[in-house]
Amino acid sequence: MAQIQRRRAVSVRVGGVVVGPDAPVVVQSMTNTDTADVESTVQQIAALARAGSELVRVTVNNDAAAQSVPYIVDGIRAKGWETPIIGDFHYNGHLLLKKYPAAARALAKYRINPGNCSIGRKDDDNFRTMVEVAVEHQRPVRIGVNWGSLDQALLTKMMDENSKSREPRPERDVMMEAMVVSALDNAAAAERYGLRRDQIILSAKVSGVRDLIDVYTGLASRCDYALHLGLTEAGMGMKGVVASTAGLAPLLLAGTGDTIRVSLTPTPGGDRSEEVRCAQQILQSLGIRSFMPQVTSCPGCGRTTSTYFQELAERIQGYLVEQMPEWKKQYAGVEELKLAVMGCVVNGPGESKHANIGISLPGTFEEPKAPVYVDGQLFTTLKGDRIVEEFQVILDEYVERRYSRA
Repeated sequence: MAQIQRRRAVSVRVGGVVVGPDAPVVVQSMTNTDTADVESTVQQIAALARAGSELVRVTVNNDAAAQSVPYIVDGIRAKGWETPIIGDFHYNGHLLLKKYPAAARALAKYRINPGNCSIGRKDDDNFRTMVEVAVEHQRPVRIGVNWGSLDQALLTKMMDENSKSREPRPERDVMMEAMVVSALDNAAAAERYGLRRDQIILSAKVSGVRDLIDVYTGLASRCDYALHLGLTEAGMGMKGVVASTAGLAPLLLAGTGDTIRVSLTPTPGGDRSEEVRCAQQILQSLGIRSFMPQVTSCPGCGRTTSTYFQELAERIQGYLVEQMPEWKKQYAGVEELKLAVMGCVVNGPGESKHANIGISLPGTFEEPKAPVYVDGQLFTTLKGDRIVEEFQVILDEYVERRYSRA
């Protein structure tokens, strides 16, 4: 994979996962089940972990949720997953963490939003309480500033100061600066209350792509804390995927970001694991990490009036997703595998030769045969109605031959 110079930062250990420049960029996700429903939450965490989420966050918003946390962690461990579970606290986190020490111990990290506790009011007792619980149990904390719940006292003060300056800046720029200042001020407060720098991760979440790039660029240049990246409320479907990619890519390529989440809005009843696969694909497309074999396929044109190549690409992609959890255990490096499924002779043979395994299906009016290339050389030519099955056999045999740990 491409070598990108990561910014210098202090690494943080979250359970068995290291977050920081000494480790790969970590993919995380969050459940959307009712945390009080232990079985549903365990099932979703297991699905997210199986998809490749290396950290999973759960909402801890009331007594029932806090009481359920130890049972959720036990349930995940019973399924064989060591994935660290993070508690997401707002408003009443100081009460829940003190009232339910078993939950405080079971969680691998706490996420605190300073704008939703007592920061900016007459004191910061609630924030301090949560930090002191983290110190007591030696748990790291993500201090997560969000522009939807930014410390209003700080923002008002900075806006007032800006309006009185000789050359006022745009309000948007003041808002971005307030995000950075809030994150840094709260990190400093957390250190005063006993957290070490290697127990603090910062985030500054916004929902605008340019805002995300600007606020994290500013934050990264002014501290050495580990940073969590993500476009908050990214949206649904294509909008969420494109916006998250556009926002995260420039930062990651600049070496900024130690852990990421893609906050997609799922369709009703949709697969929550989609956000994990999207985050993985962003990292893999940028050449930062590899998670699963990549399939190159052409978009089709007037030369490819048959949909056969599309069906083959879809089936192969689905097969890879299905196989990868077991393949990862058996075949070292299989995530680097590259496949090509092409629809006609124009670029088909060339793209196929660039892949580990490639197939060039016949386009409109072309001879009904499909040459298969393995490591750049013509391997065989497939014909008839079992091309998909025969290509899959070639794929399985190649994986076994090339990547077997034996």
